[in-house]
Amino acid sequence: MKLDSSIQYVKGVGPKRAAMFARLKIYTIEDACLFLPRSYEDRGNVATISQIKAGENYTIIGEIMQTGMLTTPRQRRRIFEAVIGDDSGIMSAKWFQFNANYFKSIFKKGVRIMLSGTVEHSRFAFGGKQIIHPTYEILNSGDKDLTHIGRIIPIYPATEGFNQKAIRSVMKVIIDLHSHLMCEVLPLHIRQKYNLIPIDKAVRQVHFPDKGVDIQQLNKGISAGHRRLVFEEFFLLELGLAGRRQKLSEIKSGIAFKPKGALSQSLAKRLPFTLTTAQIRVLDEIKEDMSKPQPMHRLLQGDVGSGKTIVAVLSLLWAVEAGYQAAIMAPTEILAKQHYFNIHKFLDELSIECVLLKADLKTKEKQNVYEAISSGQAQVIIGTHAIIQKKVNFHKLGFIIIDEQHRFGVMQRANLMRKGVYPDVLVMTATPIPRSLALTVYGDLSLSVIDQMPPGRIPVDTKLYYERDRSRLYKFINQQVSAGGQIYIVYPLIEESEKMNLKAATDMSNHLAGDIFPHLKIGLLHGRLSGAEKEAIMRDFKAHKLNILVSTTVIEVGIDIPNASVMVIEHAERFGLAQLHQLRGRVGRGDKKSYCCLMAAYPITEEAKQRLGAMLSTRDGFMIAEEDLKIRGPGEFLGTRQSGLPDLRVANIIRDAKLLESARTEAFALLKQDAHLSKPEHKLLKDALIHKWKDKLELIQVG
Repeated sequence: MKLDSSIQYVKGVGPKRAAMFARLKIYTIEDACLFLPRSYEDRGNVATISQIKAGENYTIIGEIMQTGMLTTPRQRRRIFEAVIGDDSGIMSAKWFQFNANYFKSIFKKGVRIMLSGTVEHSRFAFGGKQIIHPTYEILNSGDKDLTHIGRIIPIYPATEGFNQKAIRSVMKVIIDLHSHLMCEVLPLHIRQKYNLIPIDKAVRQVHFPDKGVDIQQLNKGISAGHRRLVFEEFFLLELGLAGRRQKLSEIKSGIAFKPKGALSQSLAKRLPFTLTTAQIRVLDEIKEDMSKPQPMHRLLQGDVGSGKTIVAVLSLLWAVEAGYQAAIMAPTEILAKQHYFNIHKFLDELSIECVLLKADLKTKEKQNVYEAISSGQAQVIIGTHAIIQKKVNFHKLGFIIIDEQHRFGVMQRANLMRKGVYPDVLVMTATPIPRSLALTVYGDLSLSVIDQMPPGRIPVDTKLYYERDRSRLYKFINQQVSAGGQIYIVYPLIEESEKMNLKAATDMSNHLAGDIFPHLKIGLLHGRLSGAEKEAIMRDFKAHKLNILVSTTVIEVGIDIPNASVMVIEHAERFGLAQLHQLRGRVGRGDKKSYCCLMAAYPITEEAKQRLGAMLSTRDGFMIAEEDLKIRGPGEFLGTRQSGLPDLRVANIIRDAKLLESARTEAFALLKQDAHLSKPEHKLLKDALIHKWKDKLELIQVG
């Protein structure tokens, strides 16, 4: 057997169970070794019924004497009770949450059972002792297998038809017979420096811990075995990212921009505001990168309204002055148009030709734009992913700006880069990403952060409303409109859904216009409108021809209406934290006091309470991002678009942030000493790296 051998051929598996393991994304012996338990139970304290005491945790093995259904006299709650006996006495096991048919089918008189849980005294229990909601396993006749009792046992993620006992039995066989196949790839000096145990021992300890291992550390995922596996996973991830950086640094045929800076200086003098210290610092970082022959790959982070766009424009002017074209790719047509509207005004004053490429241009207009790009007449090109189509040929592309990078896949970034010869790339995001996550997702990029807001921005007040407060909210909207303000009202859906009780933008727009605000002018914006229709509505709203704009989340990013003073978010409990923060950023962009009104429907989940609580407690995008990461976890936080990274199977970016930093430091240091992992002692490490990154190696090509 080898690590890549199919799990089907492991003793006790076969085709049927292999299909069940496949539902858990386990196909090989290696997959199984890295299939970590979700929690652990201490079943080491095995006792007879006569020995157990109230308040302590025990494992009891006995026989089912009888079962029955009870109903509590006051709350009228149903209880399933099983009476368990051994040679020393009897006791009760009780469940308040259960499937009656299933419990009746498995808890039968005479069946041997193992129970684990905390014992209570009760005068209503058989023998005066009971365990509420115990963990249980049905035992076979004469079953004395210490895989399931008498020790700390692993609890695995399960799937229908494949219970804990069956999974654990197979995992015990795999770990006992095949964990030695796990290959030691970490260099000895790193293992010694961080006191990391051998890989095969780590695998055995995380699955079937020795007696005396701290169960709290196991359940927190911070035991010695966990630390070893986490470090290696981070190390291989960061080694791959370091490889990307290394590959870029070896390119000497990139563009070393050396303009005098006349265009950027000219624009800076015309601006009606002064750049912040943070903007100036970031510009210096970008210019330093642009002056080198290695291609720039830099991530620019900044909260909503921190002034990323003007930094981007001043940066691209360096490329234009040096005789190159610059491209800006945005995720939506609305944002692309917004960029064009804001940027071309600056560029027109400097006599720079700027074009907008979008999908709904007429054939003749599109052809004219293509020709302007290929001839070099168009110096700055702004568009959606339309600019990476095969028909688009740049004359001399030297600088790329990708806005809201998290909405693009890593391959889309690569496709745009191929339109030039090693162009410089600036990736921008208004979705703050915690440092730990930025090191993981954008580990191949240098990081710049605008951590200072322009002076004079009035903080947005955030208020939480429930359905009972609706009339009060409508009164507040009327007051704001009377004072000259404009209102956004955002809904999660376009049309009423039968499955989800959400207020839809189309229905509510009609209701607001006809019943609530008949004296006001209301517009409706959503994703199914044509580009021309969207543009007309936004133009009317900007010109103050509309008092209220009812919308779906199509306005989440990039809309800039300085007069808008209130953002109402209906069913705020249904939105993600990052989305809520982005929507709040659409107001407070002018000189009016602005408000974000979160309308939530009751009852509300605990997770939704956490999200809304974070919105009420802070306006800091980075603090919100940290909270969002804690609530949702890294997988959901990133979404599915970051296809350029291997999956993390054992590491947790939040819990293991310090290990991530250490692994990153060591990975980058190792590649400095052995850039292509060509030394004999690094052969196994290089093989593991190639195996880890697999088809994504196009982006690294180590060695």
